[in-house]
Amino acid sequence: MNWKRNLLIYAAILIAVIALFTYIFPTSQKPEEIPLSEAVALSQSSQIEKIKVEDDMLLITTKDGVELKTFKESNASIYEIEGLNLEGVVVDIKGSSGFNWGGLFINFLPLLIFGLLIFFLFRQARGANSQALSFGRSRARLFPANTPTVTFGDVAGVEEAKQEVYEVVEFLKSREKFQSLGARIPKGLLLVGPPGTGKTLLARAIAGEAEVPFFSISGSEFVEMFVGVGASRVRDLFDQAKRNAPCIVFIDEIDAVGRQRGAGLGGGHDEREQTLNQILVEMDGFDPNTGVIVLAATNRPDILDSALLRPGRFDRRVILDWPDMNGRMAILKVHSNGKPLEDSVSLEVVARQTAGFSGADLSNLINEAAILAARRDKKVIGMAELAESIDRVIAGPERKSRRISPKEKEMTAYHEAGHTLVAKMLPNADPVHKVSIVARGASLGHTRQLPTEDRYLMTRSQLKDVLATLIGGYTAEELIFNERTTGAHSDIERATKIAHKMVTDYGMSDKLGPRTFGDKQEMVFLGREISEQKDYGDKIADLIDEEVDHIIQEAYTTAKNILTKNKSRLVHVAEKLVAQETLEGKELEVVFNEPIASPKAKATTR
Repeated sequence: MNWKRNLLIYAAILIAVIALFTYIFPTSQKPEEIPLSEAVALSQSSQIEKIKVEDDMLLITTKDGVELKTFKESNASIYEIEGLNLEGVVVDIKGSSGFNWGGLFINFLPLLIFGLLIFFLFRQARGANSQALSFGRSRARLFPANTPTVTFGDVAGVEEAKQEVYEVVEFLKSREKFQSLGARIPKGLLLVGPPGTGKTLLARAIAGEAEVPFFSISGSEFVEMFVGVGASRVRDLFDQAKRNAPCIVFIDEIDAVGRQRGAGLGGGHDEREQTLNQILVEMDGFDPNTGVIVLAATNRPDILDSALLRPGRFDRRVILDWPDMNGRMAILKVHSNGKPLEDSVSLEVVARQTAGFSGADLSNLINEAAILAARRDKKVIGMAELAESIDRVIAGPERKSRRISPKEKEMTAYHEAGHTLVAKMLPNADPVHKVSIVARGASLGHTRQLPTEDRYLMTRSQLKDVLATLIGGYTAEELIFNERTTGAHSDIERATKIAHKMVTDYGMSDKLGPRTFGDKQEMVFLGREISEQKDYGDKIADLIDEEVDHIIQEAYTTAKNILTKNKSRLVHVAEKLVAQETLEGKELEVVFNEPIASPKAKATTR
């Protein structure tokens, strides 16, 4: 760990400084040197306590604790010194044979520690310099051609997109066939679609089918706090790609660096703009016959710079939208492959119930079902687990801990029964597949309709029936309890937005006619409005409000008429919901069609 390494470095520095200071400035005072005659005089006056002999040097310790030193003749013994009185003196004679390695080590220890410290610091500096030199290297992850990877068999629900990119695979496998006809393969393909539709998976599949190296990097990995690093990484990425050609370079979330230039605060010196400029240069500068194909993915194509999208850079735009029913069935088969399913499981029924799900949603659905089956100690995955997983993805997990009073439970049952009965009676509404008053997420209940087919257009009649179905819950509460609750908030909000779009976007107003109102800038494929500029006057604004109100009131009247005429059936469905909490499929059809013994007057009606 970094803090441990730093602690060791600081400890070594401290030890080296202390040792060096001790070596240069010793704490103990050196013995004073005296003549041999003075030492003899001290011995004769019995002032010497100890004499230590080290070769020619005599270390003398007096009875007062004073340390002195003197020298004798090299060949003379201490006992041969004339006049030296050794009576009562401790004599320590140290042998002169051998070398004093211990003393040498002690003397040189500070220098040794200091040298090791300098060596370590230089080594660290060299490592830091190496990291600094590699700072501009590309962070792309390389998946070699010989590693197991994804193929087109693992990608489902985007058949048109697979056909669009298949010729790229053919080019990477047999470039000569295209080059002999003078054909130029696209330099870049831009994969566009909402999140979870399989853009990254498709890019991996192209490399897997072509059996070529695959460089993967995110757009945000180019940008750092230091100016010029992103451009350096772009250059290094394309250099690596050319050395490994034929290969595929995949830039995920390219909108992180590919935004329109001139929008940043830094102008031309902005790091993102420099990185984008380098990408433009690299894509325009390499020969298409080198075998380097650039793939990029984004769900924000509207904000990309026009220079990036022009032919010669990203020549093609491949659209990946939400899968239709057949696509959802194919995706479910891919993700359920290898998982044990009950014989009663129908992936077609699951696909019909999951309109609007992306590939990632469907993968998560199958995984949630497997987890539920394991939690229930089952050996196979059944329809019950798949149905529960759909509810979890749409409405959230079941809130078993939420305590609901009998009064609120009854009101919720009538609310959901109102949705269900109105949808049942309207000719253009989708059939109701399931109604439940089990609390999930933030809702106390939910009604799920099952479209009979994939729909890409909505008629005015269908939208009116959708509005009446949304208002049905609010109307049922008012009809039965003569009261209004906050439970209809999201229904009213959705109905108001649909009615407003019918007037301002779809030209479905009788008074205002076929015209749109408001200059809107929208994100392609996401349907989110960024901004709206008012392009009409106050008189038109009043008419828009009147028309929206008229459409909502018409839906309310339709729902109220249906529920009033079928009040006994409404009470019957609500009572079944209170008793069973969930009605689904054939069981729900029985509740709709079975005879009612006698109409019951609601006691709580006021």
